[in-house]
Amino acid sequence: MTEFTTDQREREASGGHPYGRYLEEFEVGATYKHWPAKTVTEADDHLFCLITMNHHPLHINDVYAAQSQQGRNVVVGPYVYSLALGMSVSDISGKAIANLSTEALSHPAPVFHGDTLYAETEVLEKRESQSKPDRGTVKVHTRVLNQDGVLVAEFKRLVLVPRREPGA
Repeated sequence: MTEFTTDQREREASGGHPYGRYLEEFEVGATYKHWPAKTVTEADDHLFCLITMNHHPLHINDVYAAQSQQGRNVVVGPYVYSLALGMSVSDISGKAIANLSTEALSHPAPVFHGDTLYAETEVLEKRESQSKPDRGTVKVHTRVLNQDGVLVAEFKRLVLVPRREPGA
């Protein structure tokens, strides 16, 4: 029987695809385009609303939404944020010790059922920990665009990530 490991270094040493980045691998100014994109379905939106107990009729009631300024259902914002955050994990926080903060979350344009969302993340700053030589923080800015290139969400976050070579 094959032994399985949850240790990322062991998994990657066996030939597994790298997941996330160590502190040394981030470059300020770099932009990572996350893959794959995701088409948001009505089922995605409704399930997220029901799981989070958000029963606002703009999200789940076609008749109500038809009378709104958008004229149709709008995808709930926290789902868009969660989706983008998830899309960025393999590039940004796959090795994270912790997500320390999220700031400046905005939704400049609505997302509708059937929209396909793309996400990219820019590295704003990188700092080594002054108290723990095995880690540091990375501040990033994630942007979410729809299939027409319209910015539909953006946020910044601070991620605590390990160093590949602690104390180097």
